Amino acid sequence: EVQLQASGGGLVQAGGSLRLSCTASGFTFDDYTIGWFRQAPGNEREGVASIRNSDGRTYIGDSVKGRFTISSDKAKNTVYLQMNRLKPEDTARYTCAAGVGSPGSWKWPHLSKYLEGWGQGTLVTVSS
Repeated sequence: EVQLQASGGGLVQAGGSLRLSCTASGFTFDDYTIGWFRQAPGNEREGVASIRNSDGRTYIGDSVKGRFTISSDKAKNTVYLQMNRLKPEDTARYTCAAGVGSPGSWKWPHLSKYLEGWGQGTLVTVSS
């Protein structure tokens, strides 16, 4: 059973940084792609970033490219989302999610068919 525990959200001023963590259990870490999607009130879900743990290949969404990076620590079964130069429009609930193999696309609605599980999410609020 895919289990994911996210942490690291909070309130930060525009221009600041946060690092989200996603600790995985219940599956073979190397066999999965793990990443983050976000959703703000009134908005659709948006795939933010993902990492394919078999080879470390990453995907970064256009809206966060150049500001966010994703990495993983296999020894800790944990994926990190480093968020720099945060903007008010980054305010959302960030949820980590996982699926076996490679999704082909880290975008909705494709992800709804690919993902095997996701965590409870963590709230990120960026003040102007």
